[in-house]
Amino acid sequence: MLQRRSVLAVAAALAALPGQAAVAQDGYPNRPVQIVLPYPPGNAIDLLVRSLAQAMSPLLGQPVVVINRDGAAGVVGSVFVSRQPADGYTLLFMPALVASVLPITQPASGLRADTFVPICQVFNHAMALIVRPDSPIRDLRDLQARARAAPGRLTYGTLGVTSIPHLAMVQWMLAAGVELEHVPFRADAPVITEVLAGRLDVGSIVLGSAAGRTDLRILAVFDRERHPDFPDAPTAVEQGFDVAPASFGGLFSLHGTPEPILARLETVCEAAARSELYREAVRRGSQPPNYFLPRAAFAARLAEDIAVKRDVLRAVPLN
Repeated sequence: MLQRRSVLAVAAALAALPGQAAVAQDGYPNRPVQIVLPYPPGNAIDLLVRSLAQAMSPLLGQPVVVINRDGAAGVVGSVFVSRQPADGYTLLFMPALVASVLPITQPASGLRADTFVPICQVFNHAMALIVRPDSPIRDLRDLQARARAAPGRLTYGTLGVTSIPHLAMVQWMLAAGVELEHVPFRADAPVITEVLAGRLDVGSIVLGSAAGRTDLRILAVFDRERHPDFPDAPTAVEQGFDVAPASFGGLFSLHGTPEPILARLETVCEAAARSELYREAVRRGSQPPNYFLPRAAFAARLAEDIAVKRDVLRAVPLN
């Protein structure tokens, strides 16, 4: 019932959106719109995109369908979208790394930093460093001291090479002047398992993966402010390390999409992202209050991330 009321509330907002008459004359959209997610179904980002699509559909007056095209760390789905017409009917729901990391780490894909243009940011995942509850490592300064005393001996796990949790840890090691041995996995769950079993000293994970767990200790959150769902977890910035990378992202269209369509999609995306339907998905995914950014601010943040990741990736062996 709540979901139905949310959809009806979103539909009621249609009349309040600017430019309705002009959009109707232009004829966009006159058929279903698809949003490609370059990752498999059943995870947190999949929940977000499906909620956003459901909220967007009554606003656009057409079905908005989510298509999962996973593979090669996001390359398969992203390349698929890059080969579609730039007409606003095939959109991409992706984290910023598709623009800031994949063009560098997978140049054969043909993806570039400007292949896609931002429409609106609708998620912002903070990263976190975790240890087992009885770990002797008390905080980041302690981890720094132990790593200096045993260079390359301490281990950390992430969900893969050049993933945002991995790059967050690389940024911290550069700031701390230390080196730990990286052990990559395919997801956060096995990282947590190995940390709790004592086979990894620390784990760098998406903060939301720690939601509801009482069997681990958060050493630091890589963000500017403490997360409201984890008020007792200190940030790396609080502990003297200016490291705050995030896996942020949202809705994108292909470069070359006409400006009137981009403006229309931005208006609809914002209304959908602020709907109760989407806010419920945000709460379930432990998103912070600043999960939304409009197009211009999103583009500016993306440009900054591209520059930062270019520098960080110089410190990461890619072969």
